Amino acid sequence: MSTPSRYAEFHRRSITDRDGFWREQAALIDWHKPFDQVCDYSRPPFATWFAGGLTNLCHNAVDRHLKDRADQNALVFVSTETETEKAYSFRELHAEVQRMAAILLQLGVKKGDRVLIYMPMIAEAAFAILACARIGAIHSVVFGGFASHSLASRIDDAQPVAIISADAGMRGGKVVPYKHLLDEAIALSAHKPAKVLMVNRGLAPLEVVAGRDEDYAALRQQHLNTEVPCEWVDSAHPSYILYTSGTTGKPKGVQRDTAGYAVALAASMRHIYMAQPGETYFSTSDIGWVVGHSYIIYGPLINGMATIMYEGLPTRPDAGIWWQLVEKYKVSVMFSAPTAARVLKKQDPAYLTKYDLSSLKALFLAGEPLDEPTATWMSDAIKKPVIDNYWQTETGWPIMAICNGIEPAPTKYGSPGKAVYGFDVRLIDESSGEEITEPNKKGVIAVEGPLPPGCLQTVWGDDERYVKTYWSSIHGSTMYSTFDWGVRDADGYFYILGRTDDVINVAGHRLGTREIEESISSHPNVAEVAVVGVADQLKGQVAVAFAVLKDPSLAASDADALKLEGAIMKVVDDQLGAVARPARVRFVSVLPKTRSGKLLRRAIQAVCEGRDPGDLTTMEDPTALQQVRDAVSA
Repeated sequence: MSTPSRYAEFHRRSITDRDGFWREQAALIDWHKPFDQVCDYSRPPFATWFAGGLTNLCHNAVDRHLKDRADQNALVFVSTETETEKAYSFRELHAEVQRMAAILLQLGVKKGDRVLIYMPMIAEAAFAILACARIGAIHSVVFGGFASHSLASRIDDAQPVAIISADAGMRGGKVVPYKHLLDEAIALSAHKPAKVLMVNRGLAPLEVVAGRDEDYAALRQQHLNTEVPCEWVDSAHPSYILYTSGTTGKPKGVQRDTAGYAVALAASMRHIYMAQPGETYFSTSDIGWVVGHSYIIYGPLINGMATIMYEGLPTRPDAGIWWQLVEKYKVSVMFSAPTAARVLKKQDPAYLTKYDLSSLKALFLAGEPLDEPTATWMSDAIKKPVIDNYWQTETGWPIMAICNGIEPAPTKYGSPGKAVYGFDVRLIDESSGEEITEPNKKGVIAVEGPLPPGCLQTVWGDDERYVKTYWSSIHGSTMYSTFDWGVRDADGYFYILGRTDDVINVAGHRLGTREIEESISSHPNVAEVAVVGVADQLKGQVAVAFAVLKDPSLAASDADALKLEGAIMKVVDDQLGAVARPARVRFVSVLPKTRSGKLLRRAIQAVCEGRDPGDLTTMEDPTALQQVRDAVSA
């Protein structure tokens, strides 16, 4: 009988000796008061981690590093939009966060109050997030530029005492004004925040509402030397609310705790991302998304690293900008999305070898499934490992990954890896609710409770919705559903096949969009593809594909396009069978995506069915959906 690998044993212990395992990981952070109980799971599915302990996220991210690394870079702000670059040491970050905290206290914010942050990727946004944690306020970051009606619904749900915003963000050299959107949102919302704190970048006109709006720069001057101690909070004290993208109706606010989150992030930095104190971490995400919370702000700083906060595009001023930053700041770990890799794939490959990337250990990609061609191309181009990982807004850190910090393991392209320690991942047969143990059989990816530290505590203000949404869909049991299809191979590597709610039901056959996309992607002229299910009177639904071509000239004429469409359909026929063949393959030059790189499948589906695609303020390229419309009507 073979000896289990070091990681297999590490994972096994995290499940079978849960309390002992997480007690050890808890030593990675500072505690003001030790916890009494590692995990209180007396009221499943609600778990309280490190019950009875007192700690503070800001202390762990900033204050505790002053002793050994006060003058080391902590936050590096780079904007290629405004040509601004500024590095803050831990000492300087500590001072700025205290100034922001003092301002919040002056505005009447107290422990437990909510503060909504509606800001671009600027240093003041990081100060605001950390200042909230410092005083025990609960922050809710909403993606900068989000539409007024969507912002209003989040204001009504979180009921913030104060909102922190800026006059504008910038993207691709264009100013994106925020203030008019914020004013309209407040006008639409039933809840009226007492104060709005504005950071004026001088990019767009500011109309000040007397008695409500305050100027950040002026208040900062009043508090240059104000000291604000950390508010020690209970382990279970909510740290933030983050609304999941794509919600309709009442927003669904993921509520995160304090101690469990701090411990989970601290452990993940070592075990998953192979990161060490004193190094530099560069996540290209946005603070409006969960990756920005976990791996721009909190994770790297908790681990005593410098973190780069970047405002701009990966191609501006040229396609070498990210790699230039890797060289300049000796980045050891980089985190991006597959979409960004595909964008860079279209640029001059010389940019990928122009800079010294010797400090870089690996490039991690997440946010959407990573296809093998993109992963192989990127790894070959930068001569570094490209490592996938899979997680959700709800979990706050990876469910599946390669934990090289425990034991180096091979990457399998197309797979985000194995179940991460702490996650008791199961594959469940949708019909019977039984666990699938044999390899390469499709099931719903679920997690046996309790969820490990760092995952959502509940849905903000709605425990019933939390239970009903996440813990009630697996037939015959109480398990957390990811709502993703997956398979697991004989080596324990998982492969994500798409959302269970993106399943297409064609004449009684249930087909995952991801499977069809993978098949179409294998055609040599397909660069990217999105497949959606479109209502059909005869079959219930049919699959419709939208493909971006590597060489658009091959579909320049109607006859050429029809010929290529037939060839792509034949690929699907050969690989998946005729039942999976899309009804149509439409050709576009760009797919509708959010700025974080997620395909807007529901918006594409809505256009195909003649419905309103909903809020599209986070769409990367506003012309993309029009291309879908044109392709459908052609």
